[in-house]
Amino acid sequence: MPVKMKLAAIDICFERLSQRQPDPQTELDFTDAFTLLVAVVLSAQATDVGVNKATKGLFAAANTPAAMVALGSDGISHHIRTIGLFNTKAKNVFKLSQILLDKHDCEVPQDRAALEALPGVGRKTANVVLNEAFGEPTIAVDTHIFRFGNRTGMAPGKTPDAVEKELLRRVPDRWKKGAHHWMILHGRYVCKARKPDCADCVIADLCLFKAKTL
Repeated sequence: MPVKMKLAAIDICFERLSQRQPDPQTELDFTDAFTLLVAVVLSAQATDVGVNKATKGLFAAANTPAAMVALGSDGISHHIRTIGLFNTKAKNVFKLSQILLDKHDCEVPQDRAALEALPGVGRKTANVVLNEAFGEPTIAVDTHIFRFGNRTGMAPGKTPDAVEKELLRRVPDRWKKGAHHWMILHGRYVCKARKPDCADCVIADLCLFKAKTL
């Protein structure tokens, strides 16, 4: 059974992460719930930097469900051709825009089931939208958070869902709104996959990772 970080230590971790970054934000560019939804759908197997380059032109051409439907799958595909799986993603963005137009009065629903019913939207994407657009205390487990949860001992789990469940159970409520962003940013820039920068880590003394690079 994996060793888990103590609950008191988790609280201290987020206290420190919040001091380093008081107002954590997603690195995806967006202006509202719809453009956020599209950006997150496009971000699967792509970098935020790459997505932002693609969406700059896309959102200039279409930043509402109606405009996206009018642009069509081929038009969407043209704008996002620099990112991976662009043809499939273009079809998903077109279809989800059509559904928002037909069933949700052009509004992104603040409902997990309705979000996950949209093409290209899974649990992780729904969690990002619920957290970022609607302020819900959800935690979307991507590769960075999965690594962070396991490596630190904060939330060990064999699957993203298991790590999410542990984080929701163990992270104090007062940190849940920002926890998603603090962990992603820490995993992306400090607790990196190949060689974590433990010397620059504000929670290194609390982390249970044995192979620290100090």
